[in-house]
Amino acid sequence: MIYVDNAATTRMSDEAVNAMLPYLTEKFGNPSSIYSLGRNAAGELEAMRESVAASLGCTAKEVYFTSGGSEADNWAIVSAAKFGAKKGKKHIISTVFEHHAVLHALQKLERNGYEVTYLPVDKQGLISPEQVKNAIRSDTALVTIMYANNEIGTVMPISEIGSICREAGVLFHTDAVQAAGHIKIDMHAQKIDMLSISSHKFHGPKGVGALCVRRGIILENLIEGGGQERGKRAGTENLGGIAAMAEALKIAVSKIDSESERLVKMRNRLIDSILSAIPYSRLNGDRDMRMPGNANFSFYGVEGESLLLLLDMNGICASSGSA
Repeated sequence: MIYVDNAATTRMSDEAVNAMLPYLTEKFGNPSSIYSLGRNAAGELEAMRESVAASLGCTAKEVYFTSGGSEADNWAIVSAAKFGAKKGKKHIISTVFEHHAVLHALQKLERNGYEVTYLPVDKQGLISPEQVKNAIRSDTALVTIMYANNEIGTVMPISEIGSICREAGVLFHTDAVQAAGHIKIDMHAQKIDMLSISSHKFHGPKGVGALCVRRGIILENLIEGGGQERGKRAGTENLGGIAAMAEALKIAVSKIDSESERLVKMRNRLIDSILSAIPYSRLNGDRDMRMPGNANFSFYGVEGESLLLLLDMNGICASSGSA
């Protein structure tokens, strides 16, 4: 089998599996318990939080663990919207090709009286900082723009957008699910206020992620019932999943330069080979401003689902869009 759908999910690394296993067996304590097994678990949980923060350029107190990217996106957007509404700001800026976790959350807000401006992308699948700057109004509460597109792989000018939003006093959230572990991220330096990640995109387990929130921003309570995640998200922590995510992210970040160089060479060879060998083929997205491991094509006159089924029959796992 040849697997080329890592934007949908990745295989867990051996290191992530090994990091998880102890918390499923001998280190099974509840971090909220006061005896030593629980206290040890609580201490290790905070060490994991420190590790995730170090990988993303923020502090441990700014990291909230979630069930994945979709939860993190929804939590960030709803919190920013409610915070803005208290100040009379009910306008949000996003793009037309965000992940459904963002688009559906925004559509729900629109049904509840919010106004959303959806910025169009150019032929290469990019938006410009100027588009964001021109769209910001006095009643804008939030700008939410993905770091890297999950289908065509284009990478947005996040640092420039962050600077524009910070100067305008507007909160900036980015869905970095596709970017984390693959592109260098420094949340503070890039002036990102809220950032979402999902473990299974960088060789960690499914069902665990994080929302990083700049200190001073007020998050809505997501789940009531306990004091976990500083009282914002009740529920006993998924210690094994978090341990595996922290380890997978640390390893991915440590290898970004070498892995990016390796993948870009493979990606460009694939792009050049397909464009030269297959008539009426087209690369979707910008040639250079894209994820190191992403190549997305259109083939004139060919229906995508049929092509995927034929590839599957030949042992190749590919995708024509979001999973």
